[in-house]
Amino acid sequence: MNKKLYIKTYGCQMNVYDSGKMADALAVQGYEMTEQVADADMVVINTCHIREKAAEKLYSDLGRIKPFKLARRAQGQDMIITVAGCVAQAEGAEVFERAPFVDIVVGSQAYHRLPAMVGEAESMHRAGRKVRRRLLDTDFPSESKFDDLPAAQTGSISAFLAVQEGCDKFCSFCVVPYTRGAEFSRPADQILAEARNLVAKGAREITLLGQNVNAWHGIAPTAASHAASSSEWGLGRLIQELAEIAGLARLRYTTSHPRDMADDLIAAHAQVPQLMPYLHLPVQSGSDAILKAMNRKHTADDYRRLVDRIRAAAPNLALSSDFIVGFPGESDADFADTLRLIRDVTYAQAFSFAYSVRPGTPAGEMGTQLSRQVKEDRLAELQALLRDQQTAFNQSKIGQVMPVLFVEAGRKPGQLLGKSPWLQSVHLIGDSRLIGHILDVRITDGHLNSLSGEFVMTNDDEDDWGDDHAACCAGH
Repeated sequence: MNKKLYIKTYGCQMNVYDSGKMADALAVQGYEMTEQVADADMVVINTCHIREKAAEKLYSDLGRIKPFKLARRAQGQDMIITVAGCVAQAEGAEVFERAPFVDIVVGSQAYHRLPAMVGEAESMHRAGRKVRRRLLDTDFPSESKFDDLPAAQTGSISAFLAVQEGCDKFCSFCVVPYTRGAEFSRPADQILAEARNLVAKGAREITLLGQNVNAWHGIAPTAASHAASSSEWGLGRLIQELAEIAGLARLRYTTSHPRDMADDLIAAHAQVPQLMPYLHLPVQSGSDAILKAMNRKHTADDYRRLVDRIRAAAPNLALSSDFIVGFPGESDADFADTLRLIRDVTYAQAFSFAYSVRPGTPAGEMGTQLSRQVKEDRLAELQALLRDQQTAFNQSKIGQVMPVLFVEAGRKPGQLLGKSPWLQSVHLIGDSRLIGHILDVRITDGHLNSLSGEFVMTNDDEDDWGDDHAACCAGH
């Protein structure tokens, strides 16, 4: 009987990718996924340190999991509890002090060592010995974890692929350089091989991931077919090569930094049909004074000019962004500058947060912290503006026919969930046999967070699908 693995993932898409890689690595040791904590032989909490009180949320989760471990122990069984991710990296051995029933703490750069740690924990459990501090790994090893992690064991229609990790930017509010380490770019050969494997397992869309994904500059392939190539590629060239993989219909990338939008990457948005017309390009603030305090190393007008260049290359491209309000020292005028930038640029989507202190970051030591009420008021005003823009963008699609990639069943009976080129969720009624296919959909309604639509039948569709497709789409 296979052992059961339960993983709870917090945070960014990189964490989702990391959780998948941990599951792949542990599958080799006989672990299969379960959605029930009570059934799990092993529980992994993959943590994120971006949000406020991240460590307290971890210990709250651990408190809820502890009774399940005790119940299994009373039945003569064991549950290995692992804390992974950025909070694990930051807290280290402190996790064992506050939650001594935890077996393993593994940092964000040591996932490739997790199978060996699990094997040791299993041996110690079988021997009846307590597992504590010895199973701690929060090092930044000299070897890359990507060299040892296994290929994907299962398939997904829309898959993530990490190409870059870490950060050298040192924004004053951010913990990523301390929890993920310095910027590292995977070699192009390794990325291309993983992409081909994902496509072979059914991926139609791949999202390239990195803390600063557009800073990727990887070693070029050494195959004879690339003998004339330079020794290093940028992300634009990588995207061009990925687009040549048969069966890969869509490409995306996130998260980008304004300082790393190279000319070849901007050109790729005009030249590569598989690259979707949607770009997440965080600006954080529209105030030059706050951007300087954040150590972003660009101005608001630098960002505006960059957006103009990108939209000149790809006029149908939609933007999303990140915003922090209430940063230390932010004045009413600074906040007004941010609202003005939002109105100037216009966004299809955005993530916005009230500033909160991250221990160990320079911004946490700044003496001009704003009150909670001021931050909450500003966040509410900013989010109202962003919601209006997002709703307007979605409603602008009403009546348009667009290709939709169907990725999974919806929540309602008979419903399908698809993704538009602009990353909008699209809901409509259809047969589950359409999952994994891209079909034309006429948009009938635009909501705040999604679109509704109906299938558009064409002669090509009928040739491709025949009677089955006609039956699936009849009446819709």
